[in-house]
Amino acid sequence: MADERHINLAVYVALLAGKILIENGSNMERVNDTMNWIAKNAGLKNFQAFTTLTGMVASASNQTSTQVTAINRRANDLTKVADVNELSREFGSGKITLRQMKRQLEIIRFRNDSTPVWLQCLAAAILSISLMVVFTGDRQDLAPAFIIGGLSYAVYLVINQHFTIKYIGEFVASLVIAILAILSVHLGLAHQADNIIIGSVMSLVPGVPLTNAARDLVSGNLISGLTRAIEAIITAAAIGCAIVIIIRLM
Repeated sequence: MADERHINLAVYVALLAGKILIENGSNMERVNDTMNWIAKNAGLKNFQAFTTLTGMVASASNQTSTQVTAINRRANDLTKVADVNELSREFGSGKITLRQMKRQLEIIRFRNDSTPVWLQCLAAAILSISLMVVFTGDRQDLAPAFIIGGLSYAVYLVINQHFTIKYIGEFVASLVIAILAILSVHLGLAHQADNIIIGSVMSLVPGVPLTNAARDLVSGNLISGLTRAIEAIITAAAIGCAIVIIIRLM
């Protein structure tokens, strides 16, 4: 019974670590390596795990019981990814026990260490003007791009906070970007709406999912790679469709 409880606990901890990694933007190769590392250092034999972006299944030591966990949300919090990796290394070196790691993982999962909204909007505004200059060379529309980039990202955050429908945040924020950019040109406050739009949408572009999709495909995780690629394509389509709609109407 003691061995069975240990096996079940070790499988649960491995699944919990993998779940936190997936929920916070890790690529699937890191997820699999971390779970296998935990299982190995916990003394599990024949550890097997099937991991996808929406759920995971794992078992070990030829036990008849298999543990399953669902993944219902995904975000990009690389701090939590780094914390899980550090915990797995501490467990592997014997600094913490399996039960201590379980408690620490549960704390990490439910910890709210998100960046303040005002700081996220400020970062989006700075990113907007920086990439507008890099991509277009336009230095005349810095002020409009700064304001529109920050304001549109605030809209994006508010939409995602109140709605669970994916991609609607990117769509509405892109509508705001296109409307404000065109209006600013019509009112004589800016010179090139296209340049402002190019800079402002960059904070909405799914860079992390695209990178992880490429890494998953290269590492052989075809299901996760294709899923992430499709998500990134749909996000890009939502952004593009919103801007095209406003351009056509205005």
